[in-house]
Amino acid sequence: MQAWQVHENGEPGEVMRLAEVEPPTPGDGQVLLKVRAASVNFPDALMCRGHYQVKPPLPFTPGVEVCGETEDGRRVIGNPALPHGGFAEYTVADAAGLRAAPEALDDAEAAALHIGYQTGWFALHRRARLEPGETLLVHAAAGGVGSAAVQLGKAAGATVIGVVGGAGKAAVARKLGCDVVIDRRAEDVVAAVKEATGGRGADVIYDPVGGDAYTQSAKVVAFEGRIVVVGFASGTIPSPGLNHALVKNYSILGLHWGLYNTKNPGLVEECHRQLTELAARGAVKPLVSERVPLEGAATAVQRVADGVTTGRIAVVTEGAA
Repeated sequence: MQAWQVHENGEPGEVMRLAEVEPPTPGDGQVLLKVRAASVNFPDALMCRGHYQVKPPLPFTPGVEVCGETEDGRRVIGNPALPHGGFAEYTVADAAGLRAAPEALDDAEAAALHIGYQTGWFALHRRARLEPGETLLVHAAAGGVGSAAVQLGKAAGATVIGVVGGAGKAAVARKLGCDVVIDRRAEDVVAAVKEATGGRGADVIYDPVGGDAYTQSAKVVAFEGRIVVVGFASGTIPSPGLNHALVKNYSILGLHWGLYNTKNPGLVEECHRQLTELAARGAVKPLVSERVPLEGAATAVQRVADGVTTGRIAVVTEGAA
């Protein structure tokens, strides 16, 4: 079979190589999956660089999120068991972690539902306890993780403010349903959020960026607001002033979604049930901005690493729906 492999760490476009390899053999509790579509995630780029918290042994195949087909014909979504990632014709995954692919979504959309929407659901509902009528601020609102949070926030009845970088991404955020869109390249984010909220600030802030975005968040979080730290796409991990959180009465919440798969897998299943229902009624629909063949995976991962994409890029195999 064909699979992309990384033999040394570096930029994805330089270190990913398409090779002919033997299909992986499932271990105990694992199943073999024919990959129908694999969604490109920022962690794929970080793993290529050797900067992710999970460091699979070299050589490895990137691709942490797939829609695949089991040997008995079931269409499922889940996370491949590294080092056998999803940018290949076949992968393996833990059977216990697989979920039925929602019928309302095609293969590329289904592949993009798992990580981003589970992360958004846990951040907004489990950690921040977002309430209808509250104001939600989403950084990188046109990206794969951010776009999911926007849709979930709207589905929950929140007023959503999206922060993006550039006019093109601003147009995407508006189309996603953001009530207010702020272009950080052309506007003062802090001033714009205060103006949009009448000086009150945002009740919940969803931050997958870190760095300057977190600094802005601390300035615009409302009384008894909640900042959910999801990731550090900027490459800079902030060091928050806890005295500031004390005097302004806000909470800083961390979210490591993968931990729920071992600590509370039943809640992951409940989240998937709710996401499937939301997809069925059209309340959420993953933004798949591009569909590329397997041969285009390395270029796609590099573009995600460079921060020039919107939504998700899906690597689709021949015959995928």
